[in-house]
Amino acid sequence: MRRRRNIGWVSLIVALGLALGMSFIPSPYVIEQPGPVFNTLGTSTHDGTEVPLISITGAPTYPTAGALDMLTVSVVGTPQSLPSWAEVISAWFDPSRAAVPVDAIYPPSVTVEERDQENTAMMVDSQQEAIAAALTDLKIPFTTTVTVAQLADSSAATGVLEVGDVIDSVNGTPVSTVDALRTAVTANGNSSPATLVITRKGAQQTVAVTPKKADDGTILLGIAASASYQFPFTVDIQLDNVGGPSAGMMFALGIIDQLTPGQLNGGKNVAGTGTITADGTVGPIGGIRQKLFGAKQNGASYFLAPSSNCDEVTGHVPSGLTVYAVSTLSDSITALNDISSGTGLDSLPTCDSVQAST
Repeated sequence: MRRRRNIGWVSLIVALGLALGMSFIPSPYVIEQPGPVFNTLGTSTHDGTEVPLISITGAPTYPTAGALDMLTVSVVGTPQSLPSWAEVISAWFDPSRAAVPVDAIYPPSVTVEERDQENTAMMVDSQQEAIAAALTDLKIPFTTTVTVAQLADSSAATGVLEVGDVIDSVNGTPVSTVDALRTAVTANGNSSPATLVITRKGAQQTVAVTPKKADDGTILLGIAASASYQFPFTVDIQLDNVGGPSAGMMFALGIIDQLTPGQLNGGKNVAGTGTITADGTVGPIGGIRQKLFGAKQNGASYFLAPSSNCDEVTGHVPSGLTVYAVSTLSDSITALNDISSGTGLDSLPTCDSVQAST
């Protein structure tokens, strides 16, 4: 009896020792968890001052109410300061958190500073795409230019095009979007030169480039092109220390709400996420499960999720949160109109219905 009691005490001490040790041993994981929530109709802190998150000058604006929340994901840990195994195990049992291999968030070939710079650049791009998408939906005209952002290795355009060149037309067809450029190059093919009218340092000139055919059959100029926009009024989006493209759709909705009479959300608390392109296409994002819990914790009753994220949403929606699936900005506006009026909600697509149809 005494021996069994002693063995029990020894086992307990060993277990406690192992648990204590695990609390200090770093793991090869970082932890994703709900991050700060920002109301695109509200304010944010910029350079130590509380300012409107979205401010519009040069165009009539209208009062808003409620919330159109954009969500973020916080990452606990870096390659230099990894969470302990105890923290990782705790995250595995918490549905609002996720343990992710550190290399998935911080690739070994990219420094933390480079990753932050890339995320900042994606945030800036997403804001411009959001403004363009909002104005496109409202049928407010603006000017788009397509610019050479980068030349690929062994590019067909090496020595002909330069970074910063504006591509005005291809074979006489005006180019106003990256998709239009891609279509024109494909139509030209790779058997003859394409005639490009470009603007370089304010001067227009005509050049010729013979595209190449990639292994998959794609016709390529060998450049990375980006679109830049000239809007008829100023839209400032001020949000510090947040990166990535996933707030694009909510930025666009916040802009539309300010530029149109009435409240787009009916004064209710609606959250959402998704990338956006100028034509209103909503794309997938990372950390959707953490964002669902972040929305619920911040008081949202409704959530707009990209349809392309539905496989991660189904079965992981917090109690009390209703999720609608959207593929375009128009889908999101339809959902908000129904949420505002309280009618037609049963006919809106959910992730369950999207998954059932695929």
